[in-house]
Amino acid sequence: MIGLLLQIFAAFFFIGIFNFGGGGAMISLIQDSIVNTHHWMDAEAFTDIIAISQTTPGPIGINCATYVGYEVMHAAGYSNAVAVAGSTAATLAVVLPSFIIFFLLMRVFNHFHNDPRFVTVMSALKPATAGLIGAAALILSFNIDWQAGSLLPQVELVKSNFPDWKSGLLFAGAFVATYNFKANPIWVILAGGVLGLIIY
Repeated sequence: MIGLLLQIFAAFFFIGIFNFGGGGAMISLIQDSIVNTHHWMDAEAFTDIIAISQTTPGPIGINCATYVGYEVMHAAGYSNAVAVAGSTAATLAVVLPSFIIFFLLMRVFNHFHNDPRFVTVMSALKPATAGLIGAAALILSFNIDWQAGSLLPQVELVKSNFPDWKSGLLFAGAFVATYNFKANPIWVILAGGVLGLIIY
């Protein structure tokens, strides 16, 4: 039990150190670690956790860490109480680097915030953040398999995330509502949940 808890803590501490751009950008890092590296769950289960994390209050990255920590311990056969310890370990691990880095940066920020080199670095991180969020969407949509000796990867749509035309229609409606009509994302999420219950 302790060994698995330490593995969860280490995995999410590593994610917390190298995450830039908030919870959305963190998703691709969590997915790669949990699904591809440690094989603690499959892509379909992880996508379900993302959906739950998105619809519950709080930052999606921290919510995701909390749910993943619980599910990993529960899937390993431990009790609910121990699974809660997994949630605690993952949540603390993913936020701890941010606290450490924040306090260190604040001590030097006032000295460098007008430095052109500092401004350049911060400007470069903005498109990188957008790229990480886009990568998370692609990773959740496609299975990409690089085979030895192949120049191009084998790309396969994750069919479980797109079960039928109705899910595509819900996605299109949510996109139009938020992009064209500037609908409040909270209402879009709630409407998606209600329509999902009705349709499925």
